[in-house]
Amino acid sequence: MFRPCILALLSLLLNFIPTWAKNFTNPVFYADYPDNDISLGPDGAYYYSASNFHYSPGAPILRSWDLVNWEPVGHSIPRLDFGDGYDLPATGQRAYRYGTWASTLRYRKSNKTWYWMGCTNFWNNWVFTAASAEGPWSYAAYLGGGDCYYDSGLLIDDKDDMYIVYGNGQIKVAQLAADGLSQVKTQPVFKASDAGVEYMEGSRMYQINGTYYILNDQPGSTAFVWKSESPWGPYEHKVLVKDVTSPVAAGSSPHQGSLIQTADGAWYFMSFTWAYPSGRMPVLAPIKWEADGFPSFVKGDNGGWGKSYPLPLPAKAVKPLTGTYRFEGPALGPTFEWNHNPDTSKFSVNKGLVLQTASVTTDLYSARNTLTHRIFGEFPVGTVEIDFTSMADGDRSGFGAFRDRSAYIGIHREGNNYSIVAAHNMTQDEYSGETLDFGRVVESVPVREGVRKIWFRAELDARAIGSRDANFSYSYDGRKFVRLGETYELYTGWAFFLGYRFAFINYATKALGGSVKITTFTSS
Repeated sequence: MFRPCILALLSLLLNFIPTWAKNFTNPVFYADYPDNDISLGPDGAYYYSASNFHYSPGAPILRSWDLVNWEPVGHSIPRLDFGDGYDLPATGQRAYRYGTWASTLRYRKSNKTWYWMGCTNFWNNWVFTAASAEGPWSYAAYLGGGDCYYDSGLLIDDKDDMYIVYGNGQIKVAQLAADGLSQVKTQPVFKASDAGVEYMEGSRMYQINGTYYILNDQPGSTAFVWKSESPWGPYEHKVLVKDVTSPVAAGSSPHQGSLIQTADGAWYFMSFTWAYPSGRMPVLAPIKWEADGFPSFVKGDNGGWGKSYPLPLPAKAVKPLTGTYRFEGPALGPTFEWNHNPDTSKFSVNKGLVLQTASVTTDLYSARNTLTHRIFGEFPVGTVEIDFTSMADGDRSGFGAFRDRSAYIGIHREGNNYSIVAAHNMTQDEYSGETLDFGRVVESVPVREGVRKIWFRAELDARAIGSRDANFSYSYDGRKFVRLGETYELYTGWAFFLGYRFAFINYATKALGGSVKITTFTSS
């Protein structure tokens, strides 16, 4: 007899849920996961493939049940075996600005297989496969070089045929063999000039109600949607967004990304905004379909890409993007990536992360086994506890803000002398990757006699508009921190493509043999 009253009370309470609880805020997370390719998995969750260039493992994957709350779950490429430069050899080759970018990820129901496809080094096309998005992933095929699957999008249509769209000035579609591991044919389907622009990239391909669609963009301004009754064309097009206002202060106009349908039939466009020093961050907005068969963009209160929209689906919690790591073992989780491929014999994870020196160098950008973790939020803070009992003479170890212009706080050992140092301005050319500046120690204090464990902290202002700085401090007890060095200005250039990360640094300048142990790391 009380059921109608209870339902009425629940309805009344729902009406009093604050607006913020019914909406989400852009960016959906404040972190650098660019070039998204999002699709539905067999479990009903959404999977998000992103670029990470030279970082290893490659092609990170995130999962969400509601398009707003995302968690990293794996990587499509266990190791970047695309050339010697990915191993940072002593001969000097490096792979900055190469690796995995604007690739594509799809699940195929007929053989219960995930496929990752992409072009590396602007030349070679690869396929990796797995039974689960979480892995293990393995190399499946080499699709050849020369005709790079540049900024590609994979489609598995309603006949289970596999196509991949790619290109820049000339957009092409390739049909793949039945197993998806070789190419049957490829042909041009339209040119950038057909839309009145000189250049076009970021292509994704969809089949919706029997019609074939391609989403792509003119870099910097405009997203186009193309449609045809055949994957081979002819295609007609309309503009989806053009010079749309970003929801992030000082962010670029969002214009590249993915089209996504929810289970209730609603549609969304996940794009990203360039907002350095953080990087390229995902932003989500609804779209609606018009009578002419093209989608249109739903503007926000700002007249552009809204800062807030209603939640697409009921919110479902996932693992938090930040927190404390104790490195219990036996492996690192999917939130960590190495700067280039690591030497796997030089680290271990077992109730702490032991980093042995893996390079003899004076150049941070040539040092192997630099471990990175993305920064999250406008004001990210990272704190690490390091035991440096086993450091060797000449070793350099620390924790810092890593990009094409970097800074860190750490321990330098010279003979029997241990110093806490703030080192700034390690710099590489943002286009060639050549090191321009090895950096300098801006302040140094001796380590207290007998101390072999210390805490380091990096506090960043990662907003595109703001002070955009980094401050470093140290502590002997993990509670009271002392600033060291002047404030470091974070770099906001775009050509490195990726935003700042926290980095765990350990390399030798004289001889291999030393190590440090990271006991805890907290990202907030």
